Amino acid sequence: MANDVKITMLLDLYGEALTQKQRDYLGYYYNDDLSLSEIAENEGITRQGVRDAVKRAEAVLYDLESKLRFSEKQAQLQNGLDEIISCAEEINEYNLAHGLSREINDMTVKIKSIALSLTE
Repeated sequence: MANDVKITMLLDLYGEALTQKQRDYLGYYYNDDLSLSEIAENEGITRQGVRDAVKRAEAVLYDLESKLRFSEKQAQLQNGLDEIISCAEEINEYNLAHGLSREINDMTVKIKSIALSLTE
């Protein structure tokens, strides 16, 4: 996973653990695509000060992920839901091709609907 995408994802998961300034700087840098110099100018601090704050914030996010592993668990959950949806579709296709049980059709639609709602 690209570093920018990884940091953005970690910021969404753990952003509240950072200071407001750290969240702002990471948001400016990764989400708004501002350079360190642009952020420094806008915030009235040095480029080095912004860089240090960004690096410290990144370290906090990576440390939290290494301890809590929410990102990893979220990816596993998404993979499991995708597999459930795929299986429900296969069961429904088989059912349509081999006799059409209304109950099976209704249950596969319900399973797929629940799995899709959990992916949002």
